[in-house]
Amino acid sequence: MDIPPLAGKIAALSLGALPVSYALNHVSALSHPLGVALMSALILGQLFVAIYSLSRGEIYYDPHYAVFAVFAFTSVVDLLIALQEDDYMVGFMEFYTKEGEPYLRTAHGIFICYWDGIVHYLLYLAMAGAIRRRKRYRNLGLYWLGSFVMSILVFLPGNILGKYSSEIRPAFFLTIPYVLVPCWAGVRVFNQAQPPTCCTHNMVQEEQRKGLLQRPTDLALVIYLILAGFFTLFRGLVVLDCPTDACFVYIYQYEPYLRDPVAYPKVQMLVYMFYALPFYGLAAYALIFPGCSWLPDWALVFAGAIGQPLTSILPVWPSGTVLTHGCLHAPAHTLHLPCAGGCLGQLLRVQHAVCTGPSLAGLPLPAVASLLPAPATRLPSPP
Repeated sequence: MDIPPLAGKIAALSLGALPVSYALNHVSALSHPLGVALMSALILGQLFVAIYSLSRGEIYYDPHYAVFAVFAFTSVVDLLIALQEDDYMVGFMEFYTKEGEPYLRTAHGIFICYWDGIVHYLLYLAMAGAIRRRKRYRNLGLYWLGSFVMSILVFLPGNILGKYSSEIRPAFFLTIPYVLVPCWAGVRVFNQAQPPTCCTHNMVQEEQRKGLLQRPTDLALVIYLILAGFFTLFRGLVVLDCPTDACFVYIYQYEPYLRDPVAYPKVQMLVYMFYALPFYGLAAYALIFPGCSWLPDWALVFAGAIGQPLTSILPVWPSGTVLTHGCLHAPAHTLHLPCAGGCLGQLLRVQHAVCTGPSLAGLPLPAVASLLPAPATRLPSPP
């Protein structure tokens, strides 16, 4: 995958979140929840106007440029929130976590702020840089789309259903455009042209004629997907209070944080069961019967969707900050290491498959690695 250079203008503009947040933290009018919401909306509106004035050419070429620029600013804000809650800095976003969105002070909220402030921030800069240089960014956009959607699917219902449901403030409604705009951007990313491939039609047909046993990488992935599907179903039944002894022992001995009253772990397991589990089945089918053109794109979306919750759950296990019923037993760490390794293998698989085009969904990794295309060519400038 050809990663474009980062957008320096967007990076400089997004760092304006530092003085803005520091100044707002000392404004007494922001001690009221409604004042926090109105001021946040005003700042985002002024930011959009500034971006439109400074980068009209890029926005006319691709409206996503404005979206990535605004979201890069909010990513820096999220990083400031996470650093402040971990006592690495003071005096920046305390007003917002107290009067705007207090649930960001939970362990789940802190780590999704880290993810948004680091991973999503780099993706925004890379995609904005690609737009500025008229290059392709479809692969990065699909990974960002999966990560962003998974974060929203867990975070918003967790806020409404968990113990922070009584702490919903007016700033919560700012998430409405924060959800609608990425949906629009995701549809546009899917509609972009796929990157070219150097593989001929005969080469693809030759590899797809091979049986599953002749494709050991695909066979290993199919086995992993089946096992991961059963494990995902089991964890979904656990959070649904399945009365069997196995579920009772598991939730008390291995993953006690699933009983946490903040509801994020329960919502996460249900999202896995209702969305990830069907994909496991479809992906296994596509690997057994190669040639499914949808697999590379959706596998990349799925890689982003799985990478985000793993990063928000795994780091809090050793600290115990997510637990309210005691410490976590050591075996729970080992149960999820295969999931993390499987997601890494899936991501590597997706990276090679997407780089070579949709018709190579059934190619084994060694064959794909030998057929990697040259870096993406520069797109023509607009007239």
